[in-house]
Formats: sequence, structure tokens, C-alpha cells
Amino acid sequence: MLDFDTAEDIALTHFLEEQGVTEIQTYKDYYIPMNKGLWRELEQGKITKPELVNTRFSRLFAHFGIEKDGAELAFLYQQHIAQQGQTYAGASELLDSLTAADYEIYGATNGITAIQTGRMAHSDISPYFNHIFISEKMGTQKPEALFYEKIAEQIPDFDLYQTLMIGDSLTADIAGANNAGLDSLWYNPKKLENESLAQPTYTVSSYNEIIRLLIP
Repeated sequence: MLDFDTAEDIALTHFLEEQGVTEIQTYKDYYIPMNKGLWRELEQGKITKPELVNTRFSRLFAHFGIEKDGAELAFLYQQHIAQQGQTYAGASELLDSLTAADYEIYGATNGITAIQTGRMAHSDISPYFNHIFISEKMGTQKPEALFYEKIAEQIPDFDLYQTLMIGDSLTADIAGANNAGLDSLWYNPKKLENESLAQPTYTVSSYNEIIRLLIP
């Protein structure tokens, strides 16, 4: 729902300008795949969230021969990206349709608490969600089954068989749903091949397909 790519691009531009970087695109070209790799390692349990947050920017600058305090950089970057509430086209319409059809909508994210709460507050979709479950507050994360078990404990009258996990990440959202015994829907707008072990119950490439699937 939240357009992370756009948010990240804008936040990185402001952050790098603030740090006096002139070759901004060069820094982005290194940072973006490096950051994705760190998030994969987090999902696999190879690193912790604090390690990811407090080292990714020091690694970025170290790659270009500059030594900086990673924790301080993390704080400065968060100030920028927490203000980015851009959503994908059609997100509000999808949520409006689901709400009108009496669906209860919850969010589940592995994101950083300060960033996720800020971005949601700056978006136009926050009112549609009953609650947003953030891994840092839960003490566990996708794709661990425990993450979903803790969510189930906090949702009144939770019914495993009346719940659908919708997400765009096979390794986090769909694998997590598989681990928890939930039906899942892989939102795959780029129509990528599924080369993972995760098996979604449904696969769609547009918000309209979600509406057609869930609202007869």
C-alpha cells in the first residue's frame, strides 16, 4: 500500500544532500541492493534489527572511504523517511471497497517502528486499518509463525480460516503465512516468477484483481 520505493528515493536524496554527498545516484546504486540484502539476512535470522539499522549507513559511507557513526546516520535518515506517506495508485479505493464489504483490515510489517508509524501518519490510508502490528513491538517478525500467533492473540474472535494474508514479499509475507497455516495472497504487480519455496493461495497483479477475488 505504501510506496516504499518512492519514499526511499526521496528520503535518500534529502539525507545524502544533508551529508554533503554530490554523487547521490552513485550512493543510491550501492545502498539500495545492499539494504535489501540486509533485510533478507534479517528475515533469515542472520542479523538483528539493531545491527541492520545501525550499520547500513556506516557501511554505505565506508564503501566510499568515509567513516561515519552508523547510529547517528540512522537517526537522521529516519527523520526524512518517516515523513514520506506516498501510497500506490488505487490503494485508497481498494481499502474503501474492502471496508464497505465489512472486511476487518490489519497491517503487519517488519519495518522500523519510528519509520512505519510516521509514514502511516503522513498517508491517507491509516484510517482504514484497525491496527498495525510492527515486528519491533511484537518481539518477533515475519516469516516466523510466532509473529502471526501473537497477532491472533490480539485480534478479538480471530479465526484462522477467515483470515487472508496479503503481501508482496514471498520470503516474509507469504512464507510467514505458510508457517502460520494462513491462506495468503501474493500481490505481484511486476509478474515475477516465484522461485522461492513459499506457496501463495492466490496470486494477483493488480488491486482490481483483489477486489474481484474478495468481493463477489
